[in-house]
Amino acid sequence: MSNVTYVDLHTHSTASDGTYAPADVVRLAAARDLSALALTDHDTVNGVAEAAAAAAEVGIDFLAGIEISAEYPHPGTMHILGYGIDPASPVLRSLTATLLGGRDDRNPKIIAKLQAAGVAITMVEVEAEAKVVKPDPATADAGGGAGGEPAQKKPIGRPHIAAVLLRKGYVGTIKEAFDKYLAPGGLAYFDKERLSPRTALQMIRDSGGVAVLAHPVQLRTTNDAQLETVLKDLVDHGLGGLETIHSDHDAAHVEQYTALADRFGLVTTGGSDFHGTNKKDIHLGAARGGRRVPRAFYEKLRARVEAGRG
Repeated sequence: MSNVTYVDLHTHSTASDGTYAPADVVRLAAARDLSALALTDHDTVNGVAEAAAAAAEVGIDFLAGIEISAEYPHPGTMHILGYGIDPASPVLRSLTATLLGGRDDRNPKIIAKLQAAGVAITMVEVEAEAKVVKPDPATADAGGGAGGEPAQKKPIGRPHIAAVLLRKGYVGTIKEAFDKYLAPGGLAYFDKERLSPRTALQMIRDSGGVAVLAHPVQLRTTNDAQLETVLKDLVDHGLGGLETIHSDHDAAHVEQYTALADRFGLVTTGGSDFHGTNKKDIHLGAARGGRRVPRAFYEKLRARVEAGRG
């Protein structure tokens, strides 16, 4: 085991909307001298088995994870991370099927809005961008990915639509694609069906995991009292942790959220929210301002996971 003292507990791969394969995310983590990593793809655990195997090969610790979007009033967003979940859990299989189904229902509606606005784009192009029509030969005979999902099935979302818009010249950047078309208020925005926070928390716990509120700054609460009210309600329904270090958090946020975690008895977590080239300004192993996540975060989170299983 390496003596390196830093980790990254919030990363994404090609199993959802990242641009690095799960194993490559792990190898990059090892190359950057991280001692532990969590893969937290959106709405799926399809990359967990591959990442876990790669972590064993390179000799770093690994924690299975997932990131779930929960219901929350606009303009804020609420994402809940699940750590230490069992990828084979029937509860988790049901959860991911529900979440992926919500994405599948939304995407054609976005495409239809784009077409109505004169944008020549098809669902076939988006699927090709996400590469869901080309199963990995290494897993094609295995009958499916972790958690019982088909090997070729992965979340198709707005980043894939944005990539097609960029490639076809409708926008100059991915950010422009979201600002003009895909973000709330955009010409083709259509929200997806989301789980209630209470349901998301319960399903993470029922699948053996610890639920953590991701990047609380994205809640966009208007004052400290509102943030504390939201947090207390989540704690009452089983929240176990709070992400304090994140690429959207400045030093003041880190201090504020650490104090709140202490007050509510929550484990603190942190990560870069790495997506590969989809978010070129975010680098694996380092959050905003080059801030890194200490090994102690992983140790305490792992202990909380083990305590929940005991």
